[in-house]
Amino acid sequence: MFLVTGGAGYIGSHVVLRLIESGCDVVVFDSLENGHAETIQTLKSVNAKGKLVDFIRGDLKNPAEIKCAFDKYSFDAVLHFAAYIRVEESVQNPQKYYYNNVVGTLNLISEMLGHNIKKLVFSSTAAVYGEPEYTPIDEHHPLVPINPYGMSKFMVEKILDSYDAAYDFKSVRLRYFNVAGADSQIRIGEWHEPESHLIPNILASVESTDKTFSMFGDDYETRDGTCVRDYVNVEDLADAHISALTYLMNGGKTDCFNIGTSSGYTVKEVFSACEQVLARKINLEVKDRRAGDPAVLVANNQKASNVLGWQNRRSLKDSIETAYKWIQKKK
Repeated sequence: MFLVTGGAGYIGSHVVLRLIESGCDVVVFDSLENGHAETIQTLKSVNAKGKLVDFIRGDLKNPAEIKCAFDKYSFDAVLHFAAYIRVEESVQNPQKYYYNNVVGTLNLISEMLGHNIKKLVFSSTAAVYGEPEYTPIDEHHPLVPINPYGMSKFMVEKILDSYDAAYDFKSVRLRYFNVAGADSQIRIGEWHEPESHLIPNILASVESTDKTFSMFGDDYETRDGTCVRDYVNVEDLADAHISALTYLMNGGKTDCFNIGTSSGYTVKEVFSACEQVLARKINLEVKDRRAGDPAVLVANNQKASNVLGWQNRRSLKDSIETAYKWIQKKK
């Protein structure tokens, strides 16, 4: 049986879906601050194998609510997604990010230790690397986060190293690059309020004739002047979590892995791909660069391939097509 914190959110729900389809018993722990009750209902409805799929509403900042989940069920491992993720907001309100992302995680792993549960798959981020010194970025790249969001994930990674040394607490940290797309059967998808990610914002800009998509900077030293980013499909990312969980359950050691495609697309290329999927033009306005946007962020994913046996299988077009179908369904 597995506990998934933040399992009503975007990435967490896709991992829960994979676990359910694999025949696992799953308990979702989520405050529903950013997750959605509708997502939980959808996940319960696809439980064709008759396994346990339960939901506990709770907040990691409240140790008593975490204790209720661990007193009710006996878990084999935990997959942890419950975190705030908006970089700009983290700069404006760092206390919110440190308290939730760091203290909340400490509360969780303290309860895990109390119940002798010592396997954790942790949702980390490429933001722990900061400004890239080289690309593609491998796991040996220096960790120099440049905002409180990245710092909060970096701090948790260091805490997990300490817990491994002191308590034999094993963890896998998956450092995501950009995530895109939706479930291929369009049962669940990306649902942020407000939405800050590139592809859904491009797609949303066609929903109204008076909406214009803003592109920030076209004078970077890249092939077309716009930023290059690595977009991994959310279903491929969910597969990576199953691979990481299997690795831990089979006795794997504490480690970190980049989850990306090892190739990058410029903002203009993503914009063009969206237009091709939609078969229509999108209103575009080029604005000045945003502070702190690196020119290129691309993963080296060889370690995940070699150790976890994970490969990205879906294309950027696949991600855009499912993302748009999800937006249409959700309207």
